[in-house]
Amino acid sequence: MFKQFTENINANQAYLLFSLGIFFVFFIVVTVMLIRVRKQHVDHMSNLPLQDSINDSTQHLLS
Repeated sequence: MFKQFTENINANQAYLLFSLGIFFVFFIVVTVMLIRVRKQHVDHMSNLPLQDSINDSTQHLLS
């Protein structure tokens, strides 16, 4: 079935299939990255907007 489908592809359909392939590869890569991310990193990134302008690591330098 796939062989018959690929034999009848013209140039416009090839571009469509190529862009669809890129989309699926990107979607799979993002999904794998999302699954592999550590919980500490997610917690750190979620707290960034809530922190003061001076974070804890540089506060001791100013004291």
